[in-house]
Amino acid sequence: MINIAVCGANGRMGQEVIKAVENTDGMTLVAKIDINNGEFVTIQDAKNSVNIDILVDFTQPKSIYENALYCLNNDINIVIGTTGLSDSQINELKNLSESRKVGCLIAPNFSTGAVLMMKFAQMAAKYFNNAEIIELHHNQKKDAPSGTAVKTAAMMAEVNQNFTTGNCPETETITGARGANSYNNIHIHSVRMHGFMASQEVVFGSDGQTLRIRHDSTDRACYMPGVILAINYIAEHKEFIYGLDNIL
Repeated sequence: MINIAVCGANGRMGQEVIKAVENTDGMTLVAKIDINNGEFVTIQDAKNSVNIDILVDFTQPKSIYENALYCLNNDINIVIGTTGLSDSQINELKNLSESRKVGCLIAPNFSTGAVLMMKFAQMAAKYFNNAEIIELHHNQKKDAPSGTAVKTAAMMAEVNQNFTTGNCPETETITGARGANSYNNIHIHSVRMHGFMASQEVVFGSDGQTLRIRHDSTDRACYMPGVILAINYIAEHKEFIYGLDNIL
């Protein structure tokens, strides 16, 4: 039996994780952690009261790094769905996970469809020298660009060095009009608007053609098979993993 704690238990994703864990054989929910009326307020509070094998974190960008450091330094394996970690923070967590032999899986997106979208974009990136990413989320998402967009751009950049080939010199008459310039000149455009949940489109262009690869999430339940997969994987492998694509 895997003992699971959920951090951010009262959030929309946290509530979905709790339902998924409670409905999965071989898993026991031992702690609900949240600053707003959780069973426990902090991870340390929970650790002092119950035995935690794996903590699943869906909190917010300002707290995830410290949460992850605490878990890894206290032998609690962690599955991270919270986005907003910087490249340097991810690298630090990787080094700590590997040195202490404590499992840490970070997934910018737990939807299998979104993971496939990222893989397809990486495949297409070999054949197109122009590409941009448009990501659309609800207006309560606190970080931009999304972790999914950042991960997608990083994967695309692994196989192509420049995504603005042939572009003329540009001048932004309004700062930010061209979006954020990320890895290897992949521009990312973030939309935050009521009515969206989570969507991403990768647009490729070359002479005489365009290619659009898009994924839309319409219900948070779509993330739960990926979360359960991540929990089971980390329970058996005390490794560092960045991206659900690495265990599919």
